[in-house]
Amino acid sequence: MSKTLNYYNDNAERFVQETANVDISKNQKEFLKYIPDNGTVLDFGCGSGRDAKYFLEQGYHVEAVDGSETMCRLASLQTGIPVKCMRFEELDAVDIYDGIWACASILHLARNELITVLHKMCRALKKTGILYVSFKYGSFEGERKDRYFTDFTEESFAEVIAEVPELTIEKQWITNDARPGRSEEKWLNLILKK
Repeated sequence: MSKTLNYYNDNAERFVQETANVDISKNQKEFLKYIPDNGTVLDFGCGSGRDAKYFLEQGYHVEAVDGSETMCRLASLQTGIPVKCMRFEELDAVDIYDGIWACASILHLARNELITVLHKMCRALKKTGILYVSFKYGSFEGERKDRYFTDFTEESFAEVIAEVPELTIEKQWITNDARPGRSEEKWLNLILKK
């Protein structure tokens, strides 16, 4: 994971330029359907702060975290809120969030780490909480372009979620990458319910 964090620290400004204005409003709106008005949302691995900013603009209480110190600083400028620097496995909140948004973030965990972090995410949710997670679509696991990725299909993610029995799949769908020139890449999006 440290190599992945180094990548984001070294490339944060370019990453923000490439992602801050990408329109993923369909996914954001799908997530918010499940979150009560004025609910509390954790943007878990917030990157540029794009999504945290959107949720704030919709009237939600938002906390944002990222593992990259440089990314946290830039996301804080984007959102106007403090962004806490922490790794996914450091999440220790209990019964706080109506929703946790993990857009293209926890895909950097190895499969066994992912299961541990999903348990932690579940504990951080209120009893009717919702998780949104997204992964590159496929069967690859390993290093790609200086970052670690675990890709999933519907079938392989079903195997993982079976090890987190307190979560169920509420909805799943596949989208094309919304970034310019990347539309051939596919993403698996999931809404998970506690």
